[in-house]
Amino acid sequence: MITLYSHPMSPCAQKVRITLAEKGLSHEIRQVDLPGKENLQPWYLKLNPAGVVPTLTDGDHVIRESSLICEYLDEAYPEAGRALRSPAAHLRAEMRLWMKHVDTALHPSCGALQWPLVMRPRLLAMPEEKARALIEQVVEAPRRERQKRLYAQGLDAPDVAAAVATYRATILRMEATLAAGDWLQGDEFGLSDIVVAPYFQTLVQFCWTDLFSRDCPRVTDWLERVRARESWQQGIDAEIDGEKRTELARIGTEAWPSLTRHLAR
Repeated sequence: MITLYSHPMSPCAQKVRITLAEKGLSHEIRQVDLPGKENLQPWYLKLNPAGVVPTLTDGDHVIRESSLICEYLDEAYPEAGRALRSPAAHLRAEMRLWMKHVDTALHPSCGALQWPLVMRPRLLAMPEEKARALIEQVVEAPRRERQKRLYAQGLDAPDVAAAVATYRATILRMEATLAAGDWLQGDEFGLSDIVVAPYFQTLVQFCWTDLFSRDCPRVTDWLERVRARESWQQGIDAEIDGEKRTELARIGTEAWPSLTRHLAR
């Protein structure tokens, strides 16, 4: 039995859920309460010492890191669905470049944008001493220090300005790449698209689509086609209910002026 330790709004978990749907693999979802810091409890740290989601268990095997999980599923179950990696070596190399960009640049940027709006309010409702103690439990030092800044400064933190710039640079790179084909790894939808796509869910849910819709028609069309896939509907849409969507749209709309100020710099 495949079990995915997940959270509905985690883009890393979303890309694994999309991969599972594309492969048609039966699995169980175990939700981890990230705002409540369940990911820092001993039982979860035993599974994932970094204290992040997702984690995937497949029988006795424990697989960590979302991009590696996606590749694992495609490699371990070649008979399921269709291959999500190109047979061409140069396109697989391009796929891994997108994965590297997501892991090292786009994911931290997404965290810097989502955390002040989704996680920070719950911590602000706590006594400050308790909130800071929870942040101190974050395992990875860069993530811990970023959360300290975001807790203290919210959308005024320098991390937010850098995140907006990273998103915009990524969008322009995608617009250029898509001039050569329908998908990020050529003519076939695959892991390149899967690992990038959830980071656009962040823009959609917060009503921040002006970051690409105003001048990047290829990216706009790409996202429409990705969102039309059944795997998106299963892996993302089914996990976020209508009430939550309304709340995210509200807080995103309220935050948009802060983002546009960063974008104008």
